[in-house]
This record gives sequence, structure tokens and C-alpha cells, in this order.
Amino acid sequence: MTQQGNSVSGKRVAILATDGFEQVELTGPKEALDQAGAQTTIVSLKPGSIQGMNGDTELGDTFPVDQTVEQVSANDFDALLLPGGVANPDKLRTNKQAVALVKAFYDSGKPIAAICHGPWTLVEADVVRGLQVTSWPSLQTDLRNAGASWVDETVVTDRGVVTSRNPQDIPNFNRKMLEEFAEGDHSQKRQQS
Repeated sequence: MTQQGNSVSGKRVAILATDGFEQVELTGPKEALDQAGAQTTIVSLKPGSIQGMNGDTELGDTFPVDQTVEQVSANDFDALLLPGGVANPDKLRTNKQAVALVKAFYDSGKPIAAICHGPWTLVEADVVRGLQVTSWPSLQTDLRNAGASWVDETVVTDRGVVTSRNPQDIPNFNRKMLEEFAEGDHSQKRQQS
């Protein structure tokens, strides 16, 4: 990633999350992006802060929201990160503006990385049809019903969409996320499908 044109340095990355996100699935990728020189922005449904979770029942830390979905568009960013956690994507996928934002990222060819339950929001945005993806195992039927080909692998990349299953996959997820985000525009790959 030291080659010119193959870096995330200076790239603007939206991290779309709300209360109930799996903390390590936000902090691990965000740290990797920040260390590689990307500019990360936490985008949420409301201003203030959002509550992280450590697993399903243990409260994690709170994180300040940089901007709300009403304040941003896909044009403001180069890439999108969707952390998991059960409650987080379940809330996001019921918010029309959040879903429209995800769809706009996909339709404009921008890379997207979604881990664990994060692909639920991709299902709602109707962007997984024809993609090979992975996720937390309980999402496989939802993803298949939405037209995706679900596989049980550590990390899957298809047309600029990076997906992983769980927190243990974060090292591989981060590596592929950085590669795809550095590559940039995936419009041609998506049009050819």
C-alpha cells in the first residue's frame, strides 16, 4: 500500500452506525483506517453519541457522532464502513435516509465494507443481488433471499464490497477493506455484472 494510487491516505470514509453496534467492529477497522491515513467520520441517525456493545448484553463505550445521515451524502466520501452488532443494523435498515445513503454509495461505485450483522443494511438497500458475501451465520437466509450468494469464509470481496463474519475476522477484514478502499471506484465492476 505504499505505491502511489494504492493508498487510503486522505480518503474520506463514512462509518455508518447507531446505538447497539459491536464496539470492536467499529474501533478495529476505524483504527486501521486512521493509521493508514484515511479521514474517518462517524455518521449516525441522531446527533450526540452512540452506544457501543461488547457482545449482546454488555454495554461498551459511547462514541461521539460527527454527522447525521441528514447532513451527509455519498458524494462527501470515498468509501463506507458498516460495523455489525445486532441492534445497530436492525435500526439502520428501518431508517429510509440511512438505507438511501448505503444505496447511493453502491450505485456510485464506491467501496463498502460490512462485517457481522452489517450486511443487513445492504439487504435493505437492495444491493446484494448477484454478489458473493459472508456475514454472521444467522443472516445467510436473508442474504440469499435478497439474491446474494452466501459463503462461510473469513472475508469475501466482490465488486468492491468486503464482508466478514465476526470479530475474529477483523485482521483479514481490515486488510481487504484497506485494499478495496485504496482501489477506489468500482463502477465498472458493478456494471459488468
